[in-house]
Amino acid sequence: MKLEFIHHVAIICSDYEKSKHFYTKILGLPIIQETYRKERDSYKLDLAVGANSQIELFSFPNPPKRPSYPEAVGLRHLAFAVVSVEEWKTELENKGIDVEPIRIDELTGKPFTFFADPDGLPIEIYEI
Repeated sequence: MKLEFIHHVAIICSDYEKSKHFYTKILGLPIIQETYRKERDSYKLDLAVGANSQIELFSFPNPPKRPSYPEAVGLRHLAFAVVSVEEWKTELENKGIDVEPIRIDELTGKPFTFFADPDGLPIEIYEI
């Protein structure tokens, strides 16, 4: 048995239109498919991340809040590989996104930083 790659990450949002704008317009992820599931009163938005990965963005009526700070058990953050952390930081800040100062990974020497999606999910950009 061998895991080939991460196929998708599922995210439940509190405000579908706000999160859709964030992931498609701010981060620039292309839409693969958008589905409204009437029986669940729920949207599912499939977004492409590179050639092999996806984000599934879900909306549900009144989802419970996710504990994030201090560090909660479970998924800690979502990380994207980028060519230039500095360029991404500048672009995100120009779009009104608060971005933490750039840090250097002690183990790899690579720059990285964090910002949050509209629901406070920590997102990392990591230079490759």
